[in-house]
Amino acid sequence: MLGQAVRRFATSVVRSSHYAEGPGQNLPFSVENKWKLLAGMMLFFGSGFVFPFVVVRHQILKK
Repeated sequence: MLGQAVRRFATSVVRSSHYAEGPGQNLPFSVENKWKLLAGMMLFFGSGFVFPFVVVRHQILKK
């Protein structure tokens, strides 16, 4: 009985959800402007790449 209620609820949720379809529509950022996307990705991934080097430099210079 509980299983049927859960199944009906899950089915109704899927049917009632209306999202835009197509590539890039389910992402939390826009992929329309490739230069803005490139700059954002460079900042995001670049900060993660540079962070260990900054930490090591800070530790070496700290006396």
